[in-house]
Amino acid sequence: MQLGINLGYWGAGMDADNLAVAQEADRLGYAVCWAAEAYGSDAATVLTWVAAQTDRIDVGSAIFQIPARQPAMTAMTAATLDSLSGGRFRLGLGVSGPQVSEGWYGVKFDKPLARTREYVEIIRKAMTRERLSYEGEHWTLPLPGGPGKPLKLTVHPQREHIPLYIAAIGPKNLEQTGEIADGALLIFPSAAHLEDTAITYLRAGREKAGKTLDGFDICPTLPLAVGDDKDVTTLADTFRPYTALYVGGMGSRKQNFYNQLAQRMGYEKEAAEIQDKYLAGDKQGAAAAIPHELIDQTTLLGSVDRIADRMKAYAEAGVTTLTLAPAGFTLEERVASLRAGSEALERAGLA
Repeated sequence: MQLGINLGYWGAGMDADNLAVAQEADRLGYAVCWAAEAYGSDAATVLTWVAAQTDRIDVGSAIFQIPARQPAMTAMTAATLDSLSGGRFRLGLGVSGPQVSEGWYGVKFDKPLARTREYVEIIRKAMTRERLSYEGEHWTLPLPGGPGKPLKLTVHPQREHIPLYIAAIGPKNLEQTGEIADGALLIFPSAAHLEDTAITYLRAGREKAGKTLDGFDICPTLPLAVGDDKDVTTLADTFRPYTALYVGGMGSRKQNFYNQLAQRMGYEKEAAEIQDKYLAGDKQGAAAAIPHELIDQTTLLGSVDRIADRMKAYAEAGVTTLTLAPAGFTLEERVASLRAGSEALERAGLA
């Protein structure tokens, strides 16, 4: 199992520290550095900045939002980043959510699975550097009846095949991801529930494509906080606002994929209470309603030995790249967490 680092969103006041964290992850031998985008910093610019100042670590988009870019533009960006980074780019895609898609990009959030499938097909076709033509429900290239003609990508990517990941949570999305992608980006993963909530659907998708999970990268992101095992409860409490935001307020009442995931993990009653309080404006109450076990199951907390044991559980559950989001108020604390993660991987015998 390999380790990755998730820098989250740029522009939150820790940009210089984020670069230093990426450089330390590069030095420690982490496999990939991911950057996110929502409605602030864009991931492509951040990844270019990081790639220019690191040597070995891959850089990946987690995620490029599908409603933000035409698929041909994403193919251009992927090819350019792969070329500039010397073959170190990983393309992560996702449909985002209805509030961002419709509120920020003005793109209707409908038929996300069909849109994703067409989007991936167009990107893959463009990356072959053949002339691009496509007829689908959501995209037609070139547009009929006009001056457009099939064009081909002029940029030569460093590699013939750029790894393509999809951020997936729901069963149907997970199954399609297994079918059409090279890896899955997961969030709020519990090792104990991973088979039932994710891998069984990914496996079904691979089988539909005539493949197995061999070579498919299962890549969850977990917050990491290092400390004494006696303080695990206190460490978990630092992630209550984060968990409340996703389970309670990320999306609408009917379309909160993270809330639905918590329900599939057995927290139906708690997930409803968290959402009710968060949407009513009681964010503190929502955070307080989160069971400690839900946080502990979906983060890495405690001593290096405890984290190593948890890493073993994730590896046994099928995780191939474990992406860490190290907690810390200072650069020193975040770097110390990175080093602890690397040490835990070695103690677990997974390095």
